[in-house]
Order: sequence, then structure tokens, then C-alpha cells
Amino acid sequence: MSGHGTPIPMTSRKCGPLKGEANVPGDKSISHRSLILGAMAVGETKISGLLEGEDVLDTAKAMRSFGAEVINHGGGNWSVHGVGVGGFSEPDHVIDCGNSGTGVRLIMGTMATTPISVTFTGDASLCSRPMGRVTDPLALFGTKSVGRKGGRLPMTLVGAADPVPVTYTTPVPSAQVKSAVLLAGLNVRGKTVVIEKEATRDHTERMLVGFGAELTVEETAEGRVITLTGQPELKPQTIVVPRDPSSAAFPVCAALITEGSDVLVPNIGLNPTRAGLFTTLREMGADLQYENLREEGGEPVADLRAKFSPNLKGIEVPPERAASMIDEYPVLSAVAAFAQGDTVMRGVKELRVKESDRIDAMAKGLRAAGVEVDEGEDWWIVKGRGFGNLAGGVTVESRLDHRIAMSFMVMGMATEKPMSVDDGSPIATSFPIFEKLMADLGADITRSAQ
Repeated sequence: MSGHGTPIPMTSRKCGPLKGEANVPGDKSISHRSLILGAMAVGETKISGLLEGEDVLDTAKAMRSFGAEVINHGGGNWSVHGVGVGGFSEPDHVIDCGNSGTGVRLIMGTMATTPISVTFTGDASLCSRPMGRVTDPLALFGTKSVGRKGGRLPMTLVGAADPVPVTYTTPVPSAQVKSAVLLAGLNVRGKTVVIEKEATRDHTERMLVGFGAELTVEETAEGRVITLTGQPELKPQTIVVPRDPSSAAFPVCAALITEGSDVLVPNIGLNPTRAGLFTTLREMGADLQYENLREEGGEPVADLRAKFSPNLKGIEVPPERAASMIDEYPVLSAVAAFAQGDTVMRGVKELRVKESDRIDAMAKGLRAAGVEVDEGEDWWIVKGRGFGNLAGGVTVESRLDHRIAMSFMVMGMATEKPMSVDDGSPIATSFPIFEKLMADLGADITRSAQ
């Protein structure tokens, strides 16, 4: 069952060339952070291009619950009248973060050093995901938490009344954990330090500096050392949200495997901590070009042009690239099924604790469609069959995971028989216009009756 209502079975069928322009939604990571930092600033932050998927809308509701004035002006234009660092009021109801691991973990960090009590919950998928990776470092500030067995939601956090600064080394590469600690450090007198051995997406650091926080980043033998000076007065900003590279992955990958396709995906954020998939696809031989390279709001941006690429080759993806493309491995594995040879993905244990166990979910679906997959706890290998050699013709469990559902919908555009998922409703959490956008390009995706 979907955590968002009645399941919506979907089927994707082999289609003709995908053609046209794919205007994907705003970046989800930046959208979450725009609302959160806007709520912690003093004054009005104006946001355009906000992703209006369910995940981000749940974060907007949460910021209202903490006392910020969050207004939707239509057309992706929003404003946030913030309450300042440490100015959150205690919500009078449970904060429901829906399907969003990013939302709940960042919001936990945001309130962790303010003396208020907040109870968090989410859908069935989010309530199955571990929160200890965030609540453990937050406890170092003095924050208390009580949840279900295994550190799972529903969970109540009691913010620290007299928080102390923290130096924390992240045990796994996680932008969510890093960001939660930095956001907690905003309301702490002194310096909060986060050390990450492998760089993860750096939107939080970039945006904190943009809002006026004192933050430094140093590359050392220990790793990447981020130092934040607490209790700044954050200044409101005007933010133009670039379009989401994780959403762009789906029309790009669909074009690469669908005969005769030529698709332009404009205004895509190419932050180097997020663009690993596109680098990997080009190494596989994809006809994928960056056009009109530029910088917007401190983030590198380009238009992506993807064309049908029938001669893709399997490669070994460098494990150090994993953090820059962790959400894109499911759709990469769908593309890898059409490549010649093995695509090897290592250093990807984070996929085991996403909205679903994404390695297991993709491996089972690919095997059912006739693709050989080897897997371990921290790695998997997709043994590509080459273009034109995939039968398809199966229904796959999406496991309440938007990226699993969309990846198999992409795959179905080039298999001989249709590919189906038991529930496509989670797609709305991150890419609410997915079906229409793909249909406008020429895809054949339909909803099935229950």
C-alpha cells in the first residue's frame, strides 16, 4: 500500500523516438533548504522555481508549524517570513514528513538546539528508515529523542536548552547527517565542526554562506573539515532554484535507450557533488552533451542534450563517485541493462537504507525482466544484454519508492514487452509532472485499473 493513498499501478510500453524539451521540476535538495533557511532568517526570503512535490510541501507545512509565515504565490513562487535562528515555537501537532528522509532529518537538526519538543512521523516507508544516524550526533548537543525500536519514527525530539558546540566525524557519507549537524550548530554559541571523509552534496554549505553564516571548508588529511560559527543573524535571500539533476536523470536516461530520441533538458544544476550520473553515462559512451554552461545563484548550470546511444558499454563506476550520484543508481542500473558488458557499482551501501533497499528492489525487478545481476552488501553488478535484447513483460514492486517506480517506467520504453509497477503513486513525492512530461516527449505510460 502507498503511504499517500490508493496504489496507482502503472505500465510503460515500447515507444517511438522521444523528442522535445523536458522542463523538469526544481531541485529537491535546494527546495528543502530554501524553506528551512528562509524560516531561520530574519525577514522575507523569496523563492522561485520551488519543487512543489509532496516532500517539499511537507517541509513547507513544518516551517509554518514552527511559526514562520510560508506563502505560495503560485507558479513555483514562494515567500518565507522567517523567525530567526533559535526563534522556532513549539508546534501544537505532530510533524508529518510524508516520504521525505531529507525533510525529516534536516528539520530534526533545525530544531535540535531550541528548547522545544517535537514529534515526527511519516508514511510507511519513512517510518521504516533509521533515524539514529541523525539523532546520535544531535544527542552530542544535548538533544534527547525517544522513538520506536531501532530508532524509527514516530519519534519525539526534545531540543537542548543549553546546547554545546560539537565536533563530529560522519561515519558514512551522508549529506543529510552533515546538514542536520550544521543546522543544529546554527543555534549554538561557538564553533560546530563536521568532518566528512568523502565529500557529499554541498548545498547546505553554499546556502548557509549565502544567508550570511560564517562557514569555512578545508581539505585536510582527515577529510573535508567544515567549521560553522553559531548564532549568526541569517539574512533573507532571493533564491532561484535550479532544476533537479536527479529528476533530469529520467528523461536523459530514457532518451539514451529509446531509438531515434533527441531530448533537451534545460537549466539543470551541475553541482559537482550531484553530477556523477552524467559523468558516468558519458564514460559509458552516451551521446550526452552540456550546452550553454553558466552559473546561477552560485551553482553551475547547463542544458543537457541526450540522444539515443545504442552502443553503450558497461564500466566500473569509481566508488568515490557514489556520494555524487547515490539517488541515480536505480536508473543507471536500468540503462546498464541495455549496455554491452558489466556495469560494476561499489561503495553503495547507502542504497540499502533509502526509501527502500534499492539494490534489492532493482536487482529483483531486473532479474524478473531477464537481466543477470550479482550483488553484495556494498556492491552490485548489472550484466548488460545490449540494446534490443530485453524482453520485459513483468510487474515490479515499487516498494513505496519513487525512484524505483520511475526507473522501471524508463526501462519499459525500450523493452520488447511492457514493464509495469504495482504502485506509481510515490512518484508524486519528487516528480509530480513525470507522467505528463514523459508523455509530451512521446512516452507511452498508462495507469492501470485496480
